[in-house]
Amino acid sequence: MIHHPPTALKKLYAGATVLRSKELEQRGMNRAQIRQAANEGELERVAYGLYALPGVAPSEHHSLVQVSRRVPHAAICLLSALRFHDLTTQNPHEVWIAIGPKDRKPAPGSPPVRVVRFGPQQFDLGLAEHRVEGTLIRVYSVARTVVDLFRYRNKIGLEVALEALREGWRSRRFNLAEINRIAGLCRMTRVMKPYLESLVS
Repeated sequence: MIHHPPTALKKLYAGATVLRSKELEQRGMNRAQIRQAANEGELERVAYGLYALPGVAPSEHHSLVQVSRRVPHAAICLLSALRFHDLTTQNPHEVWIAIGPKDRKPAPGSPPVRVVRFGPQQFDLGLAEHRVEGTLIRVYSVARTVVDLFRYRNKIGLEVALEALREGWRSRRFNLAEINRIAGLCRMTRVMKPYLESLVS
């Protein structure tokens, strides 16, 4: 059985902090080698089918990285997107993700996820890619996140949506044209109109 020294494993990870077992296999390790590396402490099993290099300091967005590896077709949304954009001091204990209407819901795992479904016409709206810990994660923009918070205000709370709207506007993270366009495409114009008008009054 081939032994993978730490330097070889770091090269295998190519800057990433976590990889799925499937990705490790694609990069040259077989399942027996992955198990052996985990048993010998060369890899750390952080969740089912997800392995990390031990001793690597995670970023504040490590939970988003783990979920993006676990559910690559998902997009980070709502409270987790708000935290990613640093528009709240709250750190949700679940990672909020959006998946398509026909996508398979991910199995329970660590970190826990809260799943919402977005239709095909709205899924890619305001979606941007960011590289964190060597992993490409997909996160909705500030404007899209604010609109989604109003869409889910009955579940999350209107006050959270209003705070995000005010803070995003104050810190110039979006403009009115952008948020009005997204609100229109998400059929939220009527709901948001009085709050948007209060920003510029």
